[in-house]
Amino acid sequence: MKKLIRITTIPLSLEKLLEGQLTYMNQHYQVTAIAAEKERLEKYGENNKVNTFWVEMTRAITPVQDLKAVWKLYNFFKREKPEIVHTHTPKAGIVGMLAAKMAGVPIRLHTVAGLPLMETTGNKRKILDQVEKFTYKLATKVYPNSRGLRDIILKEGFAKEDKLKVLGKGSSNGIDTKYFDPFQFDETQKKNKRQSLGIPEEDFIFIFIGRLVSEKGINELVDAFKKLKEQHQNISLLLVGPFEKELDPLKEETFKEIQQNEKILITGYQEDVRPYFAISDALAFPSYREGFPNVVMQAGAMNLPAIVSDINGCNEIIVEGVNGVIIPVKNTSKLFNAMELFVANESYLERLSANSREEICKYYERKEFWQILLKEYKSLEKEYIKS
Repeated sequence: MKKLIRITTIPLSLEKLLEGQLTYMNQHYQVTAIAAEKERLEKYGENNKVNTFWVEMTRAITPVQDLKAVWKLYNFFKREKPEIVHTHTPKAGIVGMLAAKMAGVPIRLHTVAGLPLMETTGNKRKILDQVEKFTYKLATKVYPNSRGLRDIILKEGFAKEDKLKVLGKGSSNGIDTKYFDPFQFDETQKKNKRQSLGIPEEDFIFIFIGRLVSEKGINELVDAFKKLKEQHQNISLLLVGPFEKELDPLKEETFKEIQQNEKILITGYQEDVRPYFAISDALAFPSYREGFPNVVMQAGAMNLPAIVSDINGCNEIIVEGVNGVIIPVKNTSKLFNAMELFVANESYLERLSANSREEICKYYERKEFWQILLKEYKSLEKEYIKS
């Protein structure tokens, strides 16, 4: 059986962004998952019945550690002789593609699920630009997970058009619409969930799921919600996700507002987000940059219309006036207007809601995405591997 190696910087990406995918590929290849955080990676391997190999990687710029990671991967690839190495996330991309190129791996693939460097400036930006360019140069093929991301890569001059390909309609893994299904939750379950969170029965709930950091638009979201609450008492904002105070902290006043406003609820990181979607009325997702956001697909599958920023991924999943509303990035007043429209116009909201699940089922079913990716692997084998 041919060997396929998949690399992400941390196991969380394997668990969440690529959920189920490596287990599926294991029927067709001998799969090895590589990431940092040894214990969590080994647990992932046991749960998903795939081989694992641990390499220490960081999400910061750490040249010495990165070279050690390249050397460790190079030796592993020389020993294992995989036909395909497929990387995700920026750090795994550069170390994985460099090691694979040095080891003579015939098919070297990299998926781009967002460009953190877009929010960076100065010398750090210059370094990250060069790293991105070099990663793509080392790869046989690069897969932006949205059409908008592909356009950005071309505009920035990171790669030539013939090296890039968007699989299906976008995404890195599609979505399991049987798992994200609103009909699994009955009225009693929803009522109990609301009560356990202390949300009144009649409240309109806006939900955000993700890291509670500035680049996800949380400062603007909290600001818009605070203004909306002055006019509409019966609203709540549910923030599902962790704070990251080291990497991209919120403004101090935003953090205080979250702590003090009795209508803003924080749950921390949640393994299963479906019960939170089930009790909510709309997703508010004013992020500054994304690849192809799973949260927007998940919300849609759970029948929730969404307010999203006009950025790649978001503006491909959401069609204005069909399953949500698209607003400019970093624009608190437009976000406020959209949130007010959702609260005040019940028939409009119902129409968007009625379309939301259908749009996701039609274009982003997970198993179909896996088949598209498998087909891609097989066609690359024919092209690059001499039988």
